[in-house]
Order: sequence, then C-alpha cells, then structure tokens
Amino acid sequence: MRVLVILEERGGHISRTSWEAATAALRLAPMQEITAVVIGAQTELPAAEAAAKAFGKVIRVEHPLLAPYTSDGYCAALHQLIQQEGPTQVVFPHTYQVRDYAPALACRSGQALIGDVIEIADGPVFTRQLMQGRLNGSYRHAGNGPCFVSVQAGAFRAELPDAAAATPIETFTPAIDAAQIRTRPGEPFRGSAQTVDLGSAQWIVSVGRGIREAENLPLVQELATALGAELAASRPICDNGWLPMERQVGSSGQSVAPRLYLAVGISGAIQHLVGMKGSQCIVAINKDPDAPIFEVADYGIVGDLFEVVPALTEAVKAAKQ
Repeated sequence: MRVLVILEERGGHISRTSWEAATAALRLAPMQEITAVVIGAQTELPAAEAAAKAFGKVIRVEHPLLAPYTSDGYCAALHQLIQQEGPTQVVFPHTYQVRDYAPALACRSGQALIGDVIEIADGPVFTRQLMQGRLNGSYRHAGNGPCFVSVQAGAFRAELPDAAAATPIETFTPAIDAAQIRTRPGEPFRGSAQTVDLGSAQWIVSVGRGIREAENLPLVQELATALGAELAASRPICDNGWLPMERQVGSSGQSVAPRLYLAVGISGAIQHLVGMKGSQCIVAINKDPDAPIFEVADYGIVGDLFEVVPALTEAVKAAKQ
C-alpha cells in the first residue's frame, strides 16, 4: 500500500492541518510507505521541513506555472504525479484550497473524493459527518484507482515521528503549458485586522451559555489572560453578539486542536464537540454532572463556574509568582 499526502505551506511553514492529514495517513500505511508531497514554484524550504519527519520519501512538485496557485495548475501537476507514483490513497488536509481543486483532481482520475473525514478505521472505512454532526456516515472506496480523502481540521492530532536518518527528497517536474491555466487568481483574501486564528492557538479557554449574560464574560477573560490563552465560545455566545463570530468553535465556526482546551459552562452539543475534540487535553467546568462535555473531557470539574473560575484564576496567578 502506497499513500501520498499532499502538504500545504502557509506563512513559510507547512500548515498544522497538513501535519494532521499526515497523521491520518498513518491509519492507512506505516510511515515508510507514506510519501509527502509539496507543490509550488519554489519548494526547497517546505520539502526540507517535511524531510525532518520519517516519511518514506518527499517529492517536490515544482514548476514556474504553479505560482501563484491555480486549480488548473495543481490539477494538471498532481494528476501527472499520481499517474507516475500509482498510490492506493491520496490524502489532503480539508482546506479552502483543497476544496477548490481536489474534487476536480479526483474527477480527472475517474474517482470520487471522500471529503472532511474525521476517522479512519480498518478496511479502510472512512467516517464523515452529516447534518452538522448529528449523523455519521461510513464510506469505503470502490474502484481500481486511488482513493482520494480529505481530513477535517482538528480530527487527528499532529503526531509524527522524526526522521532518524535523512529522508530522501525527489523532484518531479510536471509538463504544464501556459494554455492549460485557464483561471487567473485575484488578490489574496485578507481577513479583517481583528480576525483571530484559533486554529493556531495552543491554549484556549472557551465559554458557553452557562455564563448567563455578557456582563459575566470578564470572569472568563481574566482566566484566559492568566493562562496566556485565547478566548473562544460556543455558538449561543456568538449568536447573542457577546463575542464576535470569529471566536466561535464548532461545526459552523472554527475547528481547533490546541494543547489545552478549557470549556467553561459548555454543555457539549455535538456541533461544538466536532470543532474541538482533537484537542490534546480537554478540561471541562460544568455544574451538570451529566453534561455531554464530560464524555470527551480528560479532566472534569463539576461545580458552579462562578466559584470555580475565580479560584482557578487565582491559583494560576499564584503559580506564576
């Protein structure tokens, strides 16, 4: 079994969601049978970063027409690579860019894309969510060609072994003509200056409807500040306008996988859980001992948040002195 995992570069480094996709690929094959692929006009730096992990090999798909990004260029280049390598599976992070070109790439290969996968079981069987997380669907690949899979952000923890020896790096130069690039990219999307990238946060304190009213939010903000964490929220808090929508975690907000996720007054509806269940350590504070959040929590505190949070804030401050 041979697996290709397509890595994306963001801000000069391979993105966290790409490492998560590579971790998901470990459910399909051992590390030495996984090939990491970086693509662009200049791929030396991301290839070197990928080679620090124990992949079987790293392939640089490089061509001047691959910058800036276009779906036509990426489809043409990766299709040629797939024909050369003959993988059994091709794994992507489920990003906006992947959603743009991966369905066309799968179609060009005569296959379907199983998108936004949250779990991979023996078979392999791929699980993805339906109806905003209310239902799970299980899928198997049927066909002779490669299986195309994209992995939901935060569904897998980015845990890859480092390379014990130098990982071989190969360069693949696709045959692309300028006439094949039918699309013309516009200006890159830029969010507002206030936009928060919770997906990159290592510590998150998230607040739910248990806070009762907006005037009580400073209580949780003080804890987040003491911890050096980002403040996030469940959907009701953002729907009420108590915090901006950019701080919402869940199926209709951001998916996160921090080292610590502290859920304060969050009951744990499935729509929220799908956005944070990949966190390395989940701590929940809720007065309801039967709250669903405790089913995914590593540590649970059953109690009134208005008593627990101030005490926890003081304990954090004291530990820093």
